[in-house]
Amino acid sequence: MLPQALRDVVQALGMLPGVGQRTAERYAYYLFRANPKVSESIADTLSKLHDEVKSCPVTFALMDANDEVSPLYADSSRDRSTVLVVEEPLDIYAIEATHGFHGVYHVLGGAVSPIDGITPEQLHIKELVSRLDSDEVNEVIIATNPSVEGESTALLLEKVLHEAKPSLKITRLARGLPLGVDLSYADQVTLSAALENRTNL
Repeated sequence: MLPQALRDVVQALGMLPGVGQRTAERYAYYLFRANPKVSESIADTLSKLHDEVKSCPVTFALMDANDEVSPLYADSSRDRSTVLVVEEPLDIYAIEATHGFHGVYHVLGGAVSPIDGITPEQLHIKELVSRLDSDEVNEVIIATNPSVEGESTALLLEKVLHEAKPSLKITRLARGLPLGVDLSYADQVTLSAALENRTNL
């Protein structure tokens, strides 16, 4: 049997997504063997997490607690007339890493999933609709995940946004074959999307 304090750490680490019993045990044992300053540093940063990070009241992106709005939204060089919609805040950083998008963002806070009890009312859809006029939005780019839930959410957004502003341009991120993948290894959904989104040469 492990000492109680070590078992408590294993149990706490096991609450993280993707961390099973064996992985939690390895992490806990590593922390025990490492310099105590490592554990102290982790504990210190975790203790500040909820006090020093909050959601933007406009875009729902993550930001420092002392900011009024997200720095990306406050940046005057960004085009507020183009809004890219993502499911979760961390999706923003994946888009930003491309350095190819210069508009602003809107985080839904998930995707519609009846199985998980997530309804449209729980997502930040009404707030997105209210931005259409306040930010004079011309285009909304839907960048939900290519999953059943993401596709359902995208279709719902398309319907709601068209009803709210019929002249609005609504686009979806293209999907298809990733670079370096052989056709024989691609799944049917990916191949279908690649055919649907084919381009002229």
